[in-house]
Amino acid sequence: MSIVGIGSDIVQVSRIETLVARYGRRFLQRVFSETETAYAFAKARPAIHLAARFAAKEAFVKALGLGLREGLSWCDVEVINNNLGQPQLKLHNRAHRVCYEKNQAVSWLSLSHEQDFALAFVVLETTVTVP
Repeated sequence: MSIVGIGSDIVQVSRIETLVARYGRRFLQRVFSETETAYAFAKARPAIHLAARFAAKEAFVKALGLGLREGLSWCDVEVINNNLGQPQLKLHNRAHRVCYEKNQAVSWLSLSHEQDFALAFVVLETTVTVP
């Protein structure tokens, strides 16, 4: 396998707090899956976890080299946690199809957050061997 894309993003937590306060459910449904929202709101400070997931979505589209165009939507990229709590990307709809078409079958995600900022880093790998 070889790396075909990397992306990172940092989000100020207060920005997400402001968006949730201003737009509420409308913002949450537009950007996050029900699973992501439930995960965040089960925590003491949901905005930190929402900010990390927002950063992951941005980092993914940067790694893919598309941005949020060509039919991608925020909810096409979902952050889930495996049995050990490790964050992983789950792709839907257009994001899944684009990765399949480009043979980008493996993604790696790292999230980090502090009081004021959340950071995400994404690496995309291809399953096609390059000579």
